[in-house]
Amino acid sequence: MALDETDKKILRLLQEDAHYTLKDIANKINLSLTPVHDRVKRLEKEGVIEKYVSILNKKKLGNNLTVYCQVTLTKQTYDTSEGFNQSILNMPEVVECNYVSGNFDYMLKIIIPDMENYHHFHQKKLSVLPEVSLINTVFVISEVKSTTVLPI
Repeated sequence: MALDETDKKILRLLQEDAHYTLKDIANKINLSLTPVHDRVKRLEKEGVIEKYVSILNKKKLGNNLTVYCQVTLTKQTYDTSEGFNQSILNMPEVVECNYVSGNFDYMLKIIIPDMENYHHFHQKKLSVLPEVSLINTVFVISEVKSTTVLPI
């Protein structure tokens, strides 16, 4: 899909603050309300805008530990991957799961309250999956940058 500069301006504004009204956006990009409305609806319909969400402060919710896990599966087969994928979908602690290339199969991002909770997660949920062969864990000491804003 081809995006023109006006579409890009709208998308940048919505990434900045999804609470902007269509009127706010129209004012900021010097366009009337109707074309802004039509463009936003088209971007939604075409799937460029997937959904609108609120970004929560994880620390204020008691989730002080961010963990990355590199997971190697027992076999690199479709059935093994699908079994693992289905298990991960039911783990709310896992906020990102990516099938990757390299020395391991998956990279997980886990948000959890503390080390004790991670230990429980590791021992009782992740390492017991029959598809898992090896887990390498990295703990985040300090978060330098975290954004949901995509470059447009």
